Amino acid sequence: MTKTIQLMDTTLRDGEQTQGVSFTPAEKVSIAKALLQSLRVDRIEVASARVSQGEKEAVASINDWAKHEGFDGRIEVLGFVDHTKSVDWIQETGGKVINLLTKGSEKHCREQLGKTLAQHTADILQTIRYALDKGLKVNVYLEDWSNGYHDKPVYVYELVDNLRHAGIGHFMLPDTLGVLSPDEVFTSLSDMCSRYPELQFDFHPHNDYGLATANVMAAVRAGVNSIHCTINCLGERAGNASLAEVAVVLRDKMHLQLAIDESHIVAISNMVETFSGKRVAANAPIIGADVFTQTAGIHADGDQKGGLYKTKLGPERFSRTRSYALGKMSGKASLKKNLEQLELELSEEDQKKVLDRIVRLGDSKQTITADDLPFIIADVLASKDYQHIKLLNCSITSGFNLESTVSIRVSVNGKEHIASGFGNGGFDAFIHAIEKVLSLYDCRLPRLADYEVRIPKGGLTSALTECVITWDCGGDIRKTRGVHANQVFAAVLATLRIINMQLHELNIQSV
Repeated sequence: MTKTIQLMDTTLRDGEQTQGVSFTPAEKVSIAKALLQSLRVDRIEVASARVSQGEKEAVASINDWAKHEGFDGRIEVLGFVDHTKSVDWIQETGGKVINLLTKGSEKHCREQLGKTLAQHTADILQTIRYALDKGLKVNVYLEDWSNGYHDKPVYVYELVDNLRHAGIGHFMLPDTLGVLSPDEVFTSLSDMCSRYPELQFDFHPHNDYGLATANVMAAVRAGVNSIHCTINCLGERAGNASLAEVAVVLRDKMHLQLAIDESHIVAISNMVETFSGKRVAANAPIIGADVFTQTAGIHADGDQKGGLYKTKLGPERFSRTRSYALGKMSGKASLKKNLEQLELELSEEDQKKVLDRIVRLGDSKQTITADDLPFIIADVLASKDYQHIKLLNCSITSGFNLESTVSIRVSVNGKEHIASGFGNGGFDAFIHAIEKVLSLYDCRLPRLADYEVRIPKGGLTSALTECVITWDCGGDIRKTRGVHANQVFAAVLATLRIINMQLHELNIQSV
């Protein structure tokens, strides 16, 4: 039979120990509901007892919701060895489970508490008995267990021996400081599982060496069947194990059974990202913005010819879609994939023109999105091959409450000119500069009748800008379009287009 692994999410407790993160009571309730109802994690740890009144209200709200929705007993709260205080706090919130924080290393027991193991054990048992009498289920954290086991394993054995018959549900073994390697996890947890086969052990990893997910795999191989993790790897210092990574790795690489509904992972990641204010890296596995984007044209070509660059980690598993980046590394296949998504068709000749424009833009702009593509297509298809005037170089300087200045170098039918201009804004300054050049060719700009600037519907600040200028050419209304990452240069390109049209009509060859 396929082994089943439980996931306990501690985003709302250990995740909130991330520097600068503090969820409001309403945010805590929303995240808790999403974790249990949508993502379907097995258990959640939602708070530390006695922290604040706001925390108490949040836990009470979560417990009240859980009771009516059938999740009673799956809400856990960290409590302390303080006899009645933590237990009473949890019971007053309607809680059913206390995760009791004990000292899993002799050094912590001796130096932080100033007690012997016997004294600490007596205090733990006193709190456990009180919790059980009040109807709570009790789990026990062995804080700093990884160092405790390494430094003095006999202390760990004696502590577990003292507690093994006390009515504890889960013995939770944390790598509190994230110091273990996979080999060390496997060796130590194999020992614990074989020494105490009747006990239920949880593994609580941290990611200080970037080994949290690998350590989870080692823990499961050692016999542990309950793992702690957080959304977006939140937690102390480098964070805990990422729930997204853990869930996918255990399923794909270890062929284990989990209750998680993967289709909700990204939505909940986005929720936690918003509430926490901690941004997810674009290349974060599973949840990063870019992880299902193919950039190299050869990858798009391989996918088109036979899904050659697709793996088990398909975006559809996580309610996402695959995209093909447009930029200087794009090929015909990347463009075709994007055209398919936009339900657009172009001739081979027009595709080549559009791809050439994308590659040129990619040299000055890191990424061109699918939202940018309609602007580029419209610009390319509307363009004429008139190249009487070419912009070789342009420098625009603007300042707040200062007049803008422009310096340009242009070529008119092969002859270069340099000019400068001043104006009320960069575009106005450019017009004054270009008019000096045009005067040499008995050419004047038509009257500007309308001027529109917009970005694609994606709304990114890095998006391409489309500028459409309406010109009144002696009663003949014409529109020209310019597309560029910088809105002033988009207007400049639109202006050069009308100039090229005029010079073409005048059929000027040289001064």
